[in-house]
Amino acid sequence: MERTISLRTRKQLQRKMLDLFSDELEQLPRDLQWVLADDLITAFHNRLATFMRIQSRPQLQVQLSEENIARIHK
Repeated sequence: MERTISLRTRKQLQRKMLDLFSDELEQLPRDLQWVLADDLITAFHNRLATFMRIQSRPQLQVQLSEENIARIHK
């Protein structure tokens, strides 16, 4: 899960996020809408990678505490 998202895929995901949240984002300038969409994609990708690492470490599967998640990020 450590692979990066290609620029093409990231742009496609950004467009989908903008479409999905169009009502909520209409008050923001277009450039900030794109920044927010990119941030959401990055956050989701990072969270998914974290959970994949947790799943690959059996000793952490049982305890999903903030302490364990913080330890994984180090």
